[in-house]
Amino acid sequence: MNFPSNLRYTKDHEWILLEGNIATIGITEFAQRELGDIVFVDIPTVGKSLDAEDVFGTVEAVKTVSDLFLPVAGTINEINQELEGTPELVNTDPYGDGWMVKVTVKNPADVEALLDAAAYQALVGE
Repeated sequence: MNFPSNLRYTKDHEWILLEGNIATIGITEFAQRELGDIVFVDIPTVGKSLDAEDVFGTVEAVKTVSDLFLPVAGTINEINQELEGTPELVNTDPYGDGWMVKVTVKNPADVEALLDAAAYQALVGE
């Protein structure tokens, strides 16, 4: 399983890549494996300011629907439009083309408080 070292992670299995004060967020390889085949991604929060741990959308797999939690406080700027027609990108490339949202982070230092790759790997037991 892949745990890119340039990302930070949450206990809820989201990843975040911070570039300046803009963060790209998605779900981890572990999360997509647990969910199974992703059939729909619903993110109705574009333009909204949310707090850390707020639900910013849902991901629907064949067997279940799971909430998506924002790792840090910020404003949702953009959603990955590719997921509308090809939600399976979350399965095939969770850290690349399967990203979900871009966010302007309220306090970029909050990202440092999240799990690094080694801590996340230990959390999921891989």
